[in-house]
Amino acid sequence: MVAEVIGGIISGSLALLADAGHMLTDAAAIVMALVAMWIGERQASAERTFGYYRTEVLAAMVNAFSLWLIAGWIVFEAYHRLATEEVHVDGVPVLIVGTGGLLINILAAWILHRSSEHSVNVEGAFQHVLADLLGSVAVIVSAIIILTTGWMLVDPILSVLIALFIVYNTRGLIVRVVNVLLEGAPEHIDVYMLCSELEEMEGVTLIHDVHVWTITSGNEAFTAHVLLDPSYTGDVSQMLLRMREKARQDYGINHITLQLERSAADCTEEDHHVGHLLAHSRGG
Repeated sequence: MVAEVIGGIISGSLALLADAGHMLTDAAAIVMALVAMWIGERQASAERTFGYYRTEVLAAMVNAFSLWLIAGWIVFEAYHRLATEEVHVDGVPVLIVGTGGLLINILAAWILHRSSEHSVNVEGAFQHVLADLLGSVAVIVSAIIILTTGWMLVDPILSVLIALFIVYNTRGLIVRVVNVLLEGAPEHIDVYMLCSELEEMEGVTLIHDVHVWTITSGNEAFTAHVLLDPSYTGDVSQMLLRMREKARQDYGINHITLQLERSAADCTEEDHHVGHLLAHSRGG
């Protein structure tokens, strides 16, 4: 980062300065991710029954939106240069510093990628480094074009392309984070199918008051009310065990709470969420 700041000032390269600013946020993103993991390991309490797992999700959100702010700044600076300034860039220091930045970012991306699929928090940090890696590639390409053709405008133009890639590449992360914060059902869990399969079990009449959400990455929760068939004489505890195994093994849900009811009168003043029945009947 320090090398890119110095190189950007000496060479006049916006791409280098943009990459340096982004690398600064990379460091902040990684620190934020580590702090969020540390806080997330704190034990649950009576005031926070789910613990501090959501800290990681909040860190991912901050990382994602900070990337968008950086992208906006890059576009603004590129427009300013194209509209009001005569662009002049020295290609040699840009090429040297850009190559060094590329090697460092490849190493950082390789380290973070191994865990990015299992945590939106780590993915937020990974997206920072991935965008910075692309920035280093753009810096190198810009330097080569300037050295071989003398076309200076390639520097702000490639800077804008970096900004657009940052926005495009982080949109999925933001959608995932917002879905978690809104208590939305995880994308990989078909709630309709889950309820239908549980209702097909012997002794089950209806699954209602269903809630499926993500506490944090890889930690999903499922609560539901189970209306029993009045004529069922089997072992209810075994039925519950089979239902939990179905949710855990087939859908990867590890926090399961099921409430058994013998009649509809046992469940009052609740939104029963039985829309899955209509969807299932249409599908059938």
